Amino acid sequence: MNTQFRKGVIEMCILALIERTDMYGYEIVQSIAQYTEINEGTVYPILRRLTLEEYFVTYLKESSTGPARKYYHLTEKGGAYLGSLKVDWQEFSCMVDKILRGEEND
Repeated sequence: MNTQFRKGVIEMCILALIERTDMYGYEIVQSIAQYTEINEGTVYPILRRLTLEEYFVTYLKESSTGPARKYYHLTEKGGAYLGSLKVDWQEFSCMVDKILRGEEND
């Protein structure tokens, strides 16, 4: 799969996961890894960028099994961004499906 395309889709998946519940980095990696191969080197730069763009806020939470973990929480701005990505995804995937089925464009 094209690397840039994959990163964009992974970004949307990260936003969607955190929309459901606050998560820490490794937990995000493990959640996505249930569906596709992914490593921390892909996820953490996306998390940093989305935090800088104010789509997430972070906070530390104590862990019973080690040091405190940095959790990511979706902001209102992040929720709006995710909403626009979902619309774009639906339009894009619908267009691709039509092409693959050989349908004419309306």
